[in-house]
Amino acid sequence: MSSAVHRRDFLIRSGTAGCLGVASGLLMSAAHADAAGEAEAKPSSLKITKVETFALQHKLPRAIGPSTALYGFREALLVKITTDSGIVGWGETADVGGTRGIIEDHLKPMLLGKNPLEHRQLWRKLWGANFGDGRAVAGVDVALHDVRGKALNQSIADMYGGRVRDKVPAYAAAMNYTEGIRTEDQFPAEAKDLIARGFRAIKLRTGRNEPKRDLAVLSKVRETVGPDIRLLTDGNGAFTLPAAVKFGKELEKLNFYCFEEPLPQANHYAGYVELTHSLDIAIAGGEVLDSRGSARQLIVDRAFDIIQPDVSLCGGVAEVLFIAEMARLFSMQCVPHCWGGALTIAATLQIHALLPHDTWGFTSDEPMLELDTYENPFRDEIVRQPVKVEQGYVRIPTGPGLGVEILEDVVKKYARKP
Repeated sequence: MSSAVHRRDFLIRSGTAGCLGVASGLLMSAAHADAAGEAEAKPSSLKITKVETFALQHKLPRAIGPSTALYGFREALLVKITTDSGIVGWGETADVGGTRGIIEDHLKPMLLGKNPLEHRQLWRKLWGANFGDGRAVAGVDVALHDVRGKALNQSIADMYGGRVRDKVPAYAAAMNYTEGIRTEDQFPAEAKDLIARGFRAIKLRTGRNEPKRDLAVLSKVRETVGPDIRLLTDGNGAFTLPAAVKFGKELEKLNFYCFEEPLPQANHYAGYVELTHSLDIAIAGGEVLDSRGSARQLIVDRAFDIIQPDVSLCGGVAEVLFIAEMARLFSMQCVPHCWGGALTIAATLQIHALLPHDTWGFTSDEPMLELDTYENPFRDEIVRQPVKVEQGYVRIPTGPGLGVEILEDVVKKYARKP
C-alpha cells in the first residue's frame, strides 16, 4: 500500500476540516448577505410608464447627398422611454416605411407596464410584434439599453463586460455632393479643412459624375492630403458590377482604403460576392442590414471584406455585437455604419468600446467611428456635450447608459407632429 496521506485524511486528522467548514459557512453567509443587499438595491420593480416618439426635421441651407440623390432636410426619429422611478432612456432610428407607426401602434402597447431590466423577455417580444422590422426594434432597443444602464449605474459597455478601449479613431463622413457646387471646387478644399480639424481618415462620395471626372477629383484629393491619410469612398449603389470592378482598380492605384457599397443594395446585396472577389481593395457594405439573420449568409459567402451594421437600423446593440462576432469567425472586419444624430453616435461609441482590434498584431487595424461632418442639430444641439474629435480620435462616454444628456427642450424644438 502507498504510504501517501490523502489531503482529505490529513485535514480530518489535523482538525482543520472543522475550521474550513466554519470558514466556508462564513464566506457563504457573507455572499448571501451581499446578494441580499444587491437584491434590495437593484431596482427590480421598475416599470415602463410611457413610450414617446419624436420625428425631427431640419432644413439645410443647401441640399447635399450621395451619388443617387440630394436631400434638403436632416431627419431623425427619437424614442423616449420613461419609467415609474423617473429614469428616462433615449434611442434613435430612421422613420422609413412606417417605422414610427410600428413603434406607436405595436411596440409601445407591449412595453407599457413591463420591467425594462427584463432584457431577454423584452428582446424576444420586440422582434415578434412587428414581423422583424429592424429599425423599429433598434430605436426601442437603444432606449431600453439607456434605461438599464442608468438604473444599474453602468455604461452600456460596462453592462457587456467592460470596455477594451477608451477612445476610437474617427473618419470624417464628408464630401457629399452639394447643390450648386462643382466637386472639383468642393472636395479638395473640404479635405484640406478636415485634416486641419484633426481627422486622419476621410470618406468621400463618388458615382454621381462620369467615372473619369470623379477619378480626377479623387486623385486631386489624394494629392491634397498626402499619402498618409486614409481615404475611403462610398458609391451608394451608383455602379454596375463591371463598372465597379473597373473603378475599383483605379482606386487601388490611388491607395484608397475601401470602396463602400458601389452596387445597389437591393436583393440582399446581390453581386457583392463576385465584386469582392474581383478586387484587391476592401469592399465595405451592410449598412441596411436589418438583423443578424440577414447578415449571416453574406458573412458566410464573404460578400464583403468589411461589414457595416448600423445600431439604429439593424435591431440595436446586441444585434451589432452578434454580427461583429460572426464576422470575426470569418476574419472579416466590422466597422459599424453611423449616419445619424447624437444618440446613434453614442450607441455606436458604446459598441466600439467592446470591439477588439482586428488581429493580435501590434500594428493591427482597429474599428473606426464614422462621423458625419455636415450641419446636423440632432448631433450638435440636442446633447449637453456634443462629440469632439481630438487628434483624430473620439473619446467614449463613461456615464450610465449611453453616457449622454439629452436636452429635451431642443428635441421638441425640431419635432414634427405625428
